[in-house]
Amino acid sequence: MSARAKSYAAVDLGASSGRVMVGRVGPDSLELTEAHRFPNRPVRTSEGLRWDVLGLYAGVLDGLRAAGQVDSVGIDSWAVDYGLLDADGALLGNPVHYRDSRTEGVAEKVWATVPAEELYAATGLQYAPFNTLYQLTAARHSAQLAYAERLLLIPDLLTYWLTGEQGTELTNASTTQLVDPRTRDWSYDIASRLGIDLGLFAPLRQPGDPAGLLRAEVLEETGLTGPVPVTAVGSHDTASAVAAVPADGERFAYICTGTWSLAGLELDAPVLTEESRAANFTNELGLDGTVRYLRNIMGLWLLQECVRAWGGPELGPLLLEAGQVPALRSVVDAGDAAFLAPGRMPERIAEACRASGQPVPVSPAEVTRCILDSLALAHRRAIDEAQRLADRPVDVVHVVGGGTRNALLCQLTADACGLPVVAGPAEAAALGNVLVQARTHGLVGDLGDGRRLLTRTQPLTRYEPHGDAARWREAEARLTGG
Repeated sequence: MSARAKSYAAVDLGASSGRVMVGRVGPDSLELTEAHRFPNRPVRTSEGLRWDVLGLYAGVLDGLRAAGQVDSVGIDSWAVDYGLLDADGALLGNPVHYRDSRTEGVAEKVWATVPAEELYAATGLQYAPFNTLYQLTAARHSAQLAYAERLLLIPDLLTYWLTGEQGTELTNASTTQLVDPRTRDWSYDIASRLGIDLGLFAPLRQPGDPAGLLRAEVLEETGLTGPVPVTAVGSHDTASAVAAVPADGERFAYICTGTWSLAGLELDAPVLTEESRAANFTNELGLDGTVRYLRNIMGLWLLQECVRAWGGPELGPLLLEAGQVPALRSVVDAGDAAFLAPGRMPERIAEACRASGQPVPVSPAEVTRCILDSLALAHRRAIDEAQRLADRPVDVVHVVGGGTRNALLCQLTADACGLPVVAGPAEAAALGNVLVQARTHGLVGDLGDGRRLLTRTQPLTRYEPHGDAARWREAEARLTGG
């Protein structure tokens, strides 16, 4: 490793687990190792579904201790959720989980004031019942919001506990449905019309901005020697993951796979047409002035919930069995909000197949094949529609994130899309996090430089499409009635 190499701690929090990764970056080297991994288990209380944010913070501290001396720390996590602080900076209750039921029916109340068409034209955000905008509307008359002096999105909350400094990182802020993707600033008109106080939010930060130094108490807890800066990264994990797509040029699509599948394109400007809204595409902000034009698909959540219901069988043998099940026998809409809540997932998938007149999958292997075929079909639909709506053709699909370890899903995605799939890196969010930190030290240049470094240093697998495209069109017709 070059003498100029530096080490960066990437705190990467997913919906089911958190991890602290250490990236060691030199002028032509990039190595990533796992320092610590810990569970992220939401807790259902009498109030509803909540995040165990103190447990997550403890996992972060344990991870920094395991990481050893680093040159910087960056935090990314899932989007939309937040913690509320009082005037003393103390947390007011446990942050609400986006899968909590409090936002049911809230969107219609918002649309009565700002019609859905106007809301999309102003913010470019797809409809999702858990968007921060709807969460704040649901909480409007709560005691916690009444006493709140500050709202911090999850990675910004953890950064505040590490440094004592408050900010709102832009890529994550863009998921709140309160940011104008054209100006890359708050949508003051929308917030005003809906009675949302933007003064609750800390000042906006850009990826790469300084976010403070680790507090003395944190240094003592972790055994690190200060000063250790914390750097704002693409704190929405999808922003970091897309930054780590090892693409060359512009003619690519990406699928960030994990609990969710985020499938779409990287653009220079948002697509705010009514047709785009009707197709439920979102315009989130990325690094270097880019827009992440994508659709949220339920993702491997479907399989995770089934595996949990089956008592945790090993995934490898299950996928081998699923590979022997006839293809496209039954498919479901992997974007259907009916699959959003936890519990009874195998039964709900069977019910959806029964309702659509398809064979009902019974065994775990049959249900697994139904899920993977359905995800590949949803990937196909999202990428086809994104190309058409953005007028941007693509030649290759890059799959990053945990789904890259699922060879069957990657091959099915190539078959469904009729395009080659390049799978990897698996830890894309952590790598994107590290790359932004490395940029602040001059070890990496622009977005393209970082992607070329990834291509040279990370293992990638290519899947060529094969099979009959007509079978995928027929399966699509079963879902759409077309």
